Amino acid sequence: MERDGNHDIAEDKSHPDALLNGEPARSSCNLFLDHVGEVTLTFNSNGLSWEAVELLVNETSICLGIKYTSNAATEIKLSDIYAAEFIDYGLMHSSRTSRSMKHLLIGHDIKMYRFTVYGVLRNEIQPSLLDPVKYTFGHNNLQTCQMWVDQLNSSLNLKVERPKNLMVFVHPRSGKGLGCRTWEAVAPIFFRAKVKTKVVVTERAGQAFDVMSSLTNGELNSYDGAVAVGGDGFFNEILNGFLSPRLKAPIPPAPSDLVHLVKDSHGSLVHDGNETAEESTNQSEEQSLLISCPEQVGSRISNSNSADQDPEFQILNERFRFGIIPAGSTDAIVMCTTGSRDPMTSALHIVLGKRVHLDIAQVVRWKETPKSAVEPCVRYAASFAGYGFYGDVITESEKYRWMGPKRYDYAGTMVFLRHRSYEAEIGYLEVDSDRSNLSPKGNNQGTRVREKRSPYKPERQICRVNCEVCMPSHMAPGTSGPTPCLRTENTKWKRCKGRFLSVGAAVISCRNEKAPDGLVADAHLSDGFLHLILIKDCPHAYYLWHLTQLARRGGNPFNFKFVEHHKTPAFTFTSLGNESVWNVDGERFQAHQLSAQVLRGLVLLFASGPEV
Repeated sequence: MERDGNHDIAEDKSHPDALLNGEPARSSCNLFLDHVGEVTLTFNSNGLSWEAVELLVNETSICLGIKYTSNAATEIKLSDIYAAEFIDYGLMHSSRTSRSMKHLLIGHDIKMYRFTVYGVLRNEIQPSLLDPVKYTFGHNNLQTCQMWVDQLNSSLNLKVERPKNLMVFVHPRSGKGLGCRTWEAVAPIFFRAKVKTKVVVTERAGQAFDVMSSLTNGELNSYDGAVAVGGDGFFNEILNGFLSPRLKAPIPPAPSDLVHLVKDSHGSLVHDGNETAEESTNQSEEQSLLISCPEQVGSRISNSNSADQDPEFQILNERFRFGIIPAGSTDAIVMCTTGSRDPMTSALHIVLGKRVHLDIAQVVRWKETPKSAVEPCVRYAASFAGYGFYGDVITESEKYRWMGPKRYDYAGTMVFLRHRSYEAEIGYLEVDSDRSNLSPKGNNQGTRVREKRSPYKPERQICRVNCEVCMPSHMAPGTSGPTPCLRTENTKWKRCKGRFLSVGAAVISCRNEKAPDGLVADAHLSDGFLHLILIKDCPHAYYLWHLTQLARRGGNPFNFKFVEHHKTPAFTFTSLGNESVWNVDGERFQAHQLSAQVLRGLVLLFASGPEV
């Protein structure tokens, strides 16, 4: 085959195709890097690095006596490489000139054999964003290029955390109706990374749930995970299709289990509406309403009712991961787990095999309406469950689906103007503040809107990559399980009753474009706690003040006496009216009586948490 140019490339200094104890041996070779020039390429267990054979003229510059050096990339970690492929014989380019002028490369094209390394680079301005990058190397010898490709692919194949086979669900009408277009934009990443994908474009509501729930554990075991191309509600559908028919975990207590009566002055039995009732969980065995014990903290899900668990599901749940490629209206789960709402970033997290544990809330509806029979119905939520304002917004928005994502803004405005409050009774499990790292709660005393200790600035420990809160020393990587109702002297059930504008339970911070810090800025992905937020009835202007704090970065939405914030592993709810609609991960859920508990680190996501 004819070659252009007289540019000779030095031969290999070591064979680049060898593995030493399963790790790549150090390899070094002179190659040509496209748009750069001749470099010495080195490969070891950390990845690739290269250095120009000769210092290039425009490698450094001097301005006002200060020497500046080019910050062009000279290395890429193996963990940041997702593909390497040979691309045959062709042109290589360079726009630089060597200092010795030995090789005049300006505008000169050189033909040689080429291979490309595909990887990721963290965005300098927004570190949570991953940008795809590629480096094309060339050599006169075909076998040299092929050996480098084989060596890189052999090393990538050793990374068992990388997915090989995925089921992909695409919601074509999600968000602005761009689900299919979003998938088409990122699909080449999966093809290049040699990840097989079975794509299901849904045609009706509930189809993803039906597909996931109908698959046997053996069939699911042939996949490394499931990917949702859509919003939070669509991911919730897939999650419930996976968990509902398979997970056997203790359910939280019904609200009726927590009814405490006190005698009034006339000797009759009534609910105490003025004081918060308490019950210490160490008073008797009957008062330990959740089936758990201290040993279960951080234990595997198989440790809970292990005799009833399907062994196949235990193994499946420990390796099966979920991915979300954002195409929804808010995409709060993606924002909290990757720090970005960028489909390409999410796709790169998936092909690189990132993993992070995620708490899941087990929500049990005991009664749908006041007149309904008690019939437990279990749902799972990955981000949020809300009542009152949140339930009204999701109900109102259904009337305006033709508006797309803007329907939530319109519905939210309409619901806010109505300013409806609802009477309800809530019970929650209060735990030791040291255990929950609880921030100060709302103060019920005084007449001022702000608390007396204003200005209130909670000490926030934000969830980040390698978060110590989410992976404490007593919880080994890869473990998960139900954690609520710890039987300690500092654990007790408490009740409160009144009129509420909203009741919210956040599993994660729920960051989104409308609330940059989320509903709870210091919520974590896998700490085993829900954040119960009670907004009591208050004047319209005060509620608006609270909402504006949510919309501000660094705001203080809990710094009002009509707001209560409780960090808890479990709570119960009973509506004292005729209407009761909840918003569970963006989906409408009618429930007159409801209870919920958190299952710590129950599922794995293709993510690593947001960067600082």
